[in-house]
Amino acid sequence: MSSRIVDTSGITHSGLVVLDGIGMGVEDVVRLADGTARPVPGTEAMRRAEESWNAARQIAATGRVYGRSTGVGANRNEDVPTEAAAGHGLRLLRSHAGAIGDELPARQVRAMLAVRANQLLAGGAGLRPTVVTALCEALESGAYPVVNEFGSVGTGDIAALAQVGLALVGEHPWRGSGAPASQPLDNNDALALISSNALTLGQSALALHELRGLIEATQVVAALSLLAVDGSHEAFAAPVHAARPHRGSVEVARRMRELIGAADRPTPPLGRIQDPYGFRCLPQIHGPAHDAADALEQVLAIEINAAAENPLISVEDLAAYHHGGFYQAQLALALDHFRLAVTQVARLSTSRLSSLNEPAFTRLRPFLADQEPASSGVMILEYAAGAALGDLRAFSAPASLGHAVLSRGVEEQASFASLAARQTLRACRAYRLVVGCELVAAVRALRQRDLKPEPGLGAGRALELAEAALEADPADRPLTDDVTAAAGLLDRFTDIWRGSTS
Repeated sequence: MSSRIVDTSGITHSGLVVLDGIGMGVEDVVRLADGTARPVPGTEAMRRAEESWNAARQIAATGRVYGRSTGVGANRNEDVPTEAAAGHGLRLLRSHAGAIGDELPARQVRAMLAVRANQLLAGGAGLRPTVVTALCEALESGAYPVVNEFGSVGTGDIAALAQVGLALVGEHPWRGSGAPASQPLDNNDALALISSNALTLGQSALALHELRGLIEATQVVAALSLLAVDGSHEAFAAPVHAARPHRGSVEVARRMRELIGAADRPTPPLGRIQDPYGFRCLPQIHGPAHDAADALEQVLAIEINAAAENPLISVEDLAAYHHGGFYQAQLALALDHFRLAVTQVARLSTSRLSSLNEPAFTRLRPFLADQEPASSGVMILEYAAGAALGDLRAFSAPASLGHAVLSRGVEEQASFASLAARQTLRACRAYRLVVGCELVAAVRALRQRDLKPEPGLGAGRALELAEAALEADPADRPLTDDVTAAAGLLDRFTDIWRGSTS
């Protein structure tokens, strides 16, 4: 689903991520999912988890606790007799491990394991601490349970996590080697493990990481396009954005000035008065995407470190609080907002591509064609980018508009954050290809005009990378490989954007 493919066999680690249930961030989830860091449970966090487990067993032994001494969902009023308690947890895992669809890739499952291990260390689940150790062992070895795609509607990833639970007890398959030893999960462990949105959160973290980087890379591509059409610097002038100080737009304008070497107060250009929206409105469209990414990251920072299990085990009160903290409205809305903002940025890329095909802006032949009569040049890229943009538009439909009434009407709402996360992951590949089309055209235009930015500027470094990777032949030929190569360069363009600050 994500355009990145990571082989977790033979994982090597270059660092540590301390899991403490307090400070895990998106980048930590990505590093653990990619196997470039190893997890280490914090000592204080493990103590907190142990106290929570002891408290949970004490509470369940003296009163009715949802999922431990009762059924779940519409069965919440059915008590589990003491003599049947030992098998109740295993039956719950078996009955709920019914996720369907394709197997998820290793990277997404590992992201889920990382999030769930960290959440358990927040100390509200009341789950045996050895589960945290087992999840960390799997993250270090590269082993991961088979998890299928569908089973959540944004009120807990119970089907996926039940599959993890069955794998932990030895009843469900693992992929890779080094699976942890079987865990003796019982009625005090089953619901405590699966009462989480860890899969949705892990997928969201992966999608945010990739798309944030691609948005940054897109500005570098846009800088090349601006240079190729002799675009005005006025749209990025500091006074323009000081007069309308939205944080994201101010930062985008500042970065563009750095990338192209523009003055804070540039001189108005000769010739046309103002550029098309693809250039002139870039800060006003890229800026909101950065703001949306920040808002999504703030939601994830809370949820990845949250004790959101139902019921919440409070060690201080020796109480189990039944609640709706598993309902992911904040995440669903933040993901929907982010995808809509990302789609606006991609659409602006196709606008610049159209300008690059127009002789009025480039003073070159239509479609940047060679000198042969009626050559089509890069004409087809507009169609290809438009097709990929169509997928992005479909993926940007708000998942939070979904609705479901489940479990005999007891659970009569759903956030569909899980769908929002999947759609955000799926957007990554289509987005890359849209911007890859623009990059191919921008580099061709710069080559044909023999324009080169100063080597020390971000735009200059980007053009050097692109010229080394992209075929220079302007003759009519298939451009599939060119776009693929250009899309693959975008991660390096992200590094240029992040290094553009002096």
